[in-house]
Amino acid sequence: MHADLSRVTFRPAKHYSGVLAQQGRVQLDADANEQTAIHLHQVRTVAADLIGQHGGPSGAVGFHIHYCPGNRELDDLLIGPGRYYVDGILCDAARPPAGIPVGQGSPDNSAAAAASGDSNGAHDSEDAHDSNGSARSNGSDDSENPCDSKGATWTYWDQPDAYRDPEDPLERLPSAFPYLVYLKVFEREVTAAEDPELREVALGAALPDTAARIRTVWQVLPLDGSELDVSEGGADTVREAFRRWVERRTAPGAFAAFRTERPPRADDDPCLTHPQSRYRGPENQLYRVEVHTGGEAGQATFVWSRENGSVVFPIASLDGTWVDLSTLGSDDKLDLAAGDWVEVVDSAYTSRGVPADLLRVEEVDLPGRRVRLSAEPGPGVARLADRHPFLRRWDHRATGGRGGGTRHHRDGAVRLEEGTWLDLEDGVQVWFEPGGFYRTGDYWTAAARTATGTVEWPLDADQEPLLQPPAGIETHYAPLAWVGGENATIDLRFAFPPLAVPIEAVNRR
Repeated sequence: MHADLSRVTFRPAKHYSGVLAQQGRVQLDADANEQTAIHLHQVRTVAADLIGQHGGPSGAVGFHIHYCPGNRELDDLLIGPGRYYVDGILCDAARPPAGIPVGQGSPDNSAAAAASGDSNGAHDSEDAHDSNGSARSNGSDDSENPCDSKGATWTYWDQPDAYRDPEDPLERLPSAFPYLVYLKVFEREVTAAEDPELREVALGAALPDTAARIRTVWQVLPLDGSELDVSEGGADTVREAFRRWVERRTAPGAFAAFRTERPPRADDDPCLTHPQSRYRGPENQLYRVEVHTGGEAGQATFVWSRENGSVVFPIASLDGTWVDLSTLGSDDKLDLAAGDWVEVVDSAYTSRGVPADLLRVEEVDLPGRRVRLSAEPGPGVARLADRHPFLRRWDHRATGGRGGGTRHHRDGAVRLEEGTWLDLEDGVQVWFEPGGFYRTGDYWTAAARTATGTVEWPLDADQEPLLQPPAGIETHYAPLAWVGGENATIDLRFAFPPLAVPIEAVNRR
């Protein structure tokens, strides 16, 4: 999460069940965030234990997939409304009804209920699952083609968080049958830079935004059948093949560690921190190392931030290499300066998990609240206001920051090297274990503290740093449908009935 956090303290292995606030104590963001994490961990663990790895409530099972051949247009998929749980995470496929301006009629309550997935209507009935809990495909009704009613439900092309591009052949549905349709689920943070409604305007523009939000992102995506090694198309066979595919995709592929080491020239600034402090920074920081370009060590790159990647600047407009910003930083610590590296991103890039261009700030016009970048951002980003574009500042520089020595890649990120301690700044170092495979977005965080002169990181009995898998991004998957052509779709979802029964049935037991 790219939020302005002091540190991250939730550790499932400690088995804490709650956070207790004590009187007369300082209230910290880390304590409140740990309570949220504990609650989510407990609720989702219970849901996954009862439901299984994935499933939806009978009568309101979401994500029914209906294949719509394109004929002269692109093929499409209808995504049925309702709810579905993946590893205990609730995914809601309801499409909010369009608003009605004042004086133009009354809302249609039945349409609103259908969109919420609470009716038994369009896509799933109460008995829409077989004896083993697998949701049955409802097929198609010759008298009414669901493909003719687009707009009431989400489709493959307009689903809210996938941002599919019809002009990109790689994002179109496979032309060869059969193929799998699956659900990808993860979470990301949202701040006022992306959702201005989160900002309390009564606090004034001079103050920063307040709390961020966690958003559940779901995406309905295709997978070519050749990726699954399926000899026959039975539902159980496809589910098992998909399970193996997910295991390969989600297994930790990289490990890293943090430490602090007193820089050789620390005596040049003896008054900044304690003379023997290994962390030489003047302030407490939450360092974040994030993989930018994925792959093995020869091609992978990373970026890093001393503010957990939380320093962002909403973009008001774009004119070539000049970027007009809605606001600049409130102080020297959180502003932009010539030489800074920034990532030009928006909601689409963030949700799709692709590496955005890293550009260098060449010039800052403070009175005009604009900056000039080393190149014009790519054509697919920062042009649409409804995608809330912004600049994200990273803290690696050509000199390696304050006392660092990292080597830059041609794309502006830092070249990832394994088996050696890489300097970030002020004595903070990161280690990547040899043999890793890195995914874009993988990240590790470590809190640096002036009071101890080091970073908070797990250590063994000999005080050596322990290797850790990435702290995120944690991604979850569920199979939805095996598409073999028009009217030839196998439903792969699961459904579960309500636990409650009539009281008289209980009394008869």
